[in-house]
Amino acid sequence: MTRTTRALLSVALAVALAAGCGSASGSAGAGPEVTELRYQGSVGAVTFPELAQDLGYLGNITLKWVGNTISGPQDIQSVATGQTDFGGAFNGAIIKLVGAGAPIKAVIGYYGSDADSYIGYYVADGSTIKGPRDLIGKKIGVNTLGAHLEAALKEYLRRGGLTPQEIEKVQLVVVPPVNTEQALRQGQIDVAALSGVLRDKALERGGIHPLFKDVDLFGSFTAGSVVLTRRFIERNPATTRRFVEAFAKAIDWTRTHSRDEVIARYKQIIARRHRNEDATTVGFWKSSGVHGKGGLIAPREFQTWIDWLQREGEIKPGQVRLSDLYTNAFNPFGTGGAA
Repeated sequence: MTRTTRALLSVALAVALAAGCGSASGSAGAGPEVTELRYQGSVGAVTFPELAQDLGYLGNITLKWVGNTISGPQDIQSVATGQTDFGGAFNGAIIKLVGAGAPIKAVIGYYGSDADSYIGYYVADGSTIKGPRDLIGKKIGVNTLGAHLEAALKEYLRRGGLTPQEIEKVQLVVVPPVNTEQALRQGQIDVAALSGVLRDKALERGGIHPLFKDVDLFGSFTAGSVVLTRRFIERNPATTRRFVEAFAKAIDWTRTHSRDEVIARYKQIIARRHRNEDATTVGFWKSSGVHGKGGLIAPREFQTWIDWLQREGEIKPGQVRLSDLYTNAFNPFGTGGAA
């Protein structure tokens, strides 16, 4: 049993215990719905719910920031155990958590990969690493285990002809994203998985080049989704609908406004929330990479990872169904309701 699987099973047990203890959430027909949503943010970045709140899309819903995270799996585990009300992660991580028994459901896509926003796996100029087989015995720096970066890397290795036994010899090293470039340049790791502003800053400094990118393997796709618990959705249907609608409209706002407008708005939001952050990083923003309009989730964006996890032996065939994983029912772009 892998470390990731053990952790997810522990989370599933905690979820079951928490469910037995009740919840502070409201319930349809049995009292007012919850309108304050707890969440984790990201240092020097603006999430779509934060943008939606700033644009006035959330209406009577308020957000309560409880801290920051750099790990998608940790973010959705916090939702599953009741520490937060919503969180987001790589779709493969959502599948594993649902497969472990957590009663969560994805309601909207929030990040992805395209020509402007992607995960790149970088090596130092002059490195002897030229292809998949050269990674055997090497160290690859990733932000967390069991998520997007690991999945894309293992797919690259599989397509490169490596056997499962050879893939096991490729070492994944967890490194905080802000330290990954430095770890590569100092020789502590052989490959650095970089994205967004950290990738762009590293490329500006030179001396590194890409080995491969996730878009080379999968094309443009939404990679991660935001989840709520099934209990929350059932007890707070109006809040869920308003939250997803506002989220979807915020995604669309970034697509229908210029890059300069988006960056300016993000900097204003960061300045107003007073978290002692450096807002210069958002100046590198290019796109969210979300593929579906308004964050609509496509079946293949989960089926791809169901198939991959079955090949990896992380889940059994039939253990998780698409209908267990996500819904577009609350997204107005699914019915043409958002203009």
